Amino acid sequence: MQKVDGLTPSEYLLDTAKKHIEGDISIGEAKMLIDSYYKSAAGRKEIENDRTEEADKVSARITEILVEKTFSFTPAQLTSIHRRLFEGIYKQAGRIRDYNIIKNEWVLNGKTVYYASADTISETLDYDMGQERGFNYADMNVDDAISHLARFCANLWQIHPFCEGNTRTTAVFMIKYLRTLGFHVMNDVFAERSWYFRNALVRANYSDLTQGITETTIYLENFFRSMLLGEEHDLRNRIMHVEWKKMEGKDEFQSANEGVQSAKTEEMSLPKCKNCTLEEMALLRIVRDNPSATQKEIAAQMGKSERTVKTITVHLQKKGVLHRANGKRNGYWEIVKE
Repeated sequence: MQKVDGLTPSEYLLDTAKKHIEGDISIGEAKMLIDSYYKSAAGRKEIENDRTEEADKVSARITEILVEKTFSFTPAQLTSIHRRLFEGIYKQAGRIRDYNIIKNEWVLNGKTVYYASADTISETLDYDMGQERGFNYADMNVDDAISHLARFCANLWQIHPFCEGNTRTTAVFMIKYLRTLGFHVMNDVFAERSWYFRNALVRANYSDLTQGITETTIYLENFFRSMLLGEEHDLRNRIMHVEWKKMEGKDEFQSANEGVQSAKTEEMSLPKCKNCTLEEMALLRIVRDNPSATQKEIAAQMGKSERTVKTITVHLQKKGVLHRANGKRNGYWEIVKE
């Protein structure tokens, strides 16, 4: 995720992360090792620039926050995430900016998005989160739900409440939020596609009618569909550039919608279930990855009760999308594809 701001982690961080992944050290120990490393003379000599230290410390902090099973859908949570990520790195960590900003964007040929005015940030955060908190995904099909999620994410990012680090803060907040909706989302997709994620947010918040450019969430929707549904989309940054359609001689949105399906992708993708809800798609993804998962295991991953999981599986079986094979004791789930 650090590449979104042109940051590259050090070899020391990668080695420390490997020890954590292999179970040799806890995330708390990894964080302490990285902090100690940059306090030592050897560590200070080895870093190429101050931003390498930023990349390492923030990477460890992102992991620490994401392993915690806590979340509140509030502006205070967003502010807390920013403070924890950037404390000791930015002087304004965890503090709402008090001045207006512009950022020249490559994807816009040097133009900027219009960000929220400093004197309206708190009110805008309260409004957007209040609207989303009251939104009901229960009976919404997955296409409409992902479109709605993309717009909420874009609106949240457009506020840009902090001086720096807004994209990384938004990403961590969205991962935590998506988990409350039942998706087992990890940081790897955001990390691998961090620059695409940011450019997609930019395009979702920029219009220039004199040039035939309108804000669109299609790129952000493709990002979420890849992450949540396992679909494969063209996630190249160049196709989001405002000059892309001129260079390629094709319609911009036609280009964005051109899928790159492979045999492996087809095998791993979820069924095209137009009338499935987000919760149902989240469950399908779990049983796709682990067909022998019990309802108790599914409930733990989704953060739902076993009763809720049972209801969802019954609905999916009635829709002809999910099938329980080989009985209860030694049974497994089969996803039915057309």
